[in-house]
Amino acid sequence: MKRIFYPLGMATLLGFFGILLTYASEPIARLDARMDSYLYGIGLLDAMSFFGGQLVILSISVLLLLYLWIRERNYRGMLFVFFAVGAGNMLNQVLKFSFERQRPDLPHGLETFSFPSGHAMMGILYLLTLAYFITSRVALRTTRTTIWGLAVVFAIVIGLSRVAGGEHYFSDVLAGWFLGYSWFVAVAVWYEWRTWQFENKS
Repeated sequence: MKRIFYPLGMATLLGFFGILLTYASEPIARLDARMDSYLYGIGLLDAMSFFGGQLVILSISVLLLLYLWIRERNYRGMLFVFFAVGAGNMLNQVLKFSFERQRPDLPHGLETFSFPSGHAMMGILYLLTLAYFITSRVALRTTRTTIWGLAVVFAIVIGLSRVAGGEHYFSDVLAGWFLGYSWFVAVAVWYEWRTWQFENKS
């Protein structure tokens, strides 16, 4: 995992800043328009936005917290969830109100800001956090790979659902994925460092 996932966190952080600096440029505008023409109006994909909503994320996060508390007594793991999902959501909201990018001019009725996509960012955060703790108790490598793969695919679908529904530009979604993954990696590095410190205390 570390050989691929952790170095990729640095690449996605650079990718986020790349989009941040260029999302008003003509090439990004063309990319957004092209992705909108491919995805907008796909009803089934739009419906998947439900799984990136606050109620779903809160419910799954609370269940994971209860499991880590009652079954595992893993208090650092509980902090992992708070930092990844809770602080990640706060970071997303701060960025939205800092950049104030307007949403696409489509009849979706949303009045909040657009950059970066909360569904894309929070979808990848809660799904990868869930996969992280599930796979920590799975011995079979193929099963672990399958779980991680499903989490990534589902996070991608949730992000694309926001383009299908007209709530976001594709560049918002891409930035959300990039920053969400980088934030997840940062929290995972902290968690594993603290766990290593605890296990190696003299």
